[in-house]
Amino acid sequence: MMFLNFIVAVLALIYNGAEGMKLQANVGELFTYKIEPQLFNWTHQVISQQFRYRPSLKGYPDLPSWMRYMYSHEYHSGFLYGTPPESAAGKDLSLDVVALNRQNYETRHVVVSMFVAQKFRTPNVVQMKINNLNWVHLMDPGRVENLRNIFRNDLWPNSREDLSVVFMESAVNMGGRLPLRPQQREGVIVHVGSFAQFSPRLMELQEEVRPLYKLPSCSYKRTSVQKIFENVGFKLDWCAFRMVGMESPTEILFHSGKQSEQQVTGEQKHQEDRWIGISREDVPERNYIDEFAFAFAIPGVIFAVLIGMLSAVLCFQHDKFSDPHSEFFFANIFHICEESCAPSASSDSGADDGSESSSNSDYPMSSTVQMVQCSDSKSNQPITTLKSLKDPNFLLDNISMRSQSPNNSFYQLDCGTSSIYARPKPPPYKGGTLGRNGVDI
Repeated sequence: MMFLNFIVAVLALIYNGAEGMKLQANVGELFTYKIEPQLFNWTHQVISQQFRYRPSLKGYPDLPSWMRYMYSHEYHSGFLYGTPPESAAGKDLSLDVVALNRQNYETRHVVVSMFVAQKFRTPNVVQMKINNLNWVHLMDPGRVENLRNIFRNDLWPNSREDLSVVFMESAVNMGGRLPLRPQQREGVIVHVGSFAQFSPRLMELQEEVRPLYKLPSCSYKRTSVQKIFENVGFKLDWCAFRMVGMESPTEILFHSGKQSEQQVTGEQKHQEDRWIGISREDVPERNYIDEFAFAFAIPGVIFAVLIGMLSAVLCFQHDKFSDPHSEFFFANIFHICEESCAPSASSDSGADDGSESSSNSDYPMSSTVQMVQCSDSKSNQPITTLKSLKDPNFLLDNISMRSQSPNNSFYQLDCGTSSIYARPKPPPYKGGTLGRNGVDI
């Protein structure tokens, strides 16, 4: 008998899954629905991330524009959430939910039916951002009730009868940044609304945080009601705290970043669900010829001007430049060539002749007159005199003075009336005759 009752219960669950279930959503109020394995009669999970779900509007590839689906790895479940607009009021919706078991690749299908009920939108809304929670944490009815109790009991007592959550979305989906550490929470943006007027305490709180509106985020800021939210586990970003209502000033900003210039109702407040595109003829055409012309013409003109300036400086201003060292070099360049191309002096195989030829090649003569400084043995004062390089005697003396002779003795040089001694003494001369330029040949 018990086995028969079990079979009947299983058949009833299968029948209910095939027929689907009826849900209700209200216009202007947050709708949430949890998709879990029990919906498809899967009772346990063997491996991690075993089940995957794909919901869509029946007969369409995606969900309605106001509904979003997200999967939570923390709860291993999928969630449908969103706020129905007034255009969806009074409509029946059917959602096809396809589930995949990744362990044996079994698929199951469930149809979820829902009805969107008509309800007036709440005119007064409080917008806030909670930093220490993710979007999935507000799927917990207990947390939502704690948040509502803060306003109903302390901040907004007049909203006790009709206070509801009208909007909820992840801060990342609203343009925020992911936290640097994966362990940190992304943050969630929540809107609560009511038909009741804002309380004096809420008005004071708005004036307290109004100077923070120009800052993008200020989690460090503390307010007079900080402890009320922290006692139930909510840490608010007070830069994102807004109060929007019929009596709100125009500088109040929505979380989307748009400024509410005036209160609009009905069809002016909501856009149509269908997007109307533009025709091909209305699409503007881009002229690339003008862009390439500007890209190459302007740099080309600048390059031509710089080349002209450089040419004028190098060509037309060259006559004004004066360099004494260069002029002296060009004036004596033929003498240098003449002396360098002259035949070198031949010498015997001895070491003395080798030193003379090396000294001649190391010290080429660049002029026909050279200044020689001699020392007087009597007065110990230097005497300067000029010697002609064409003089064979001076050439021998000059070569001997630059030779590497180990003899440190002085030799006598006739400098006028006095006997002048210069060092070092040259080695003895061995044969050979002198040429026209005084070179030993």
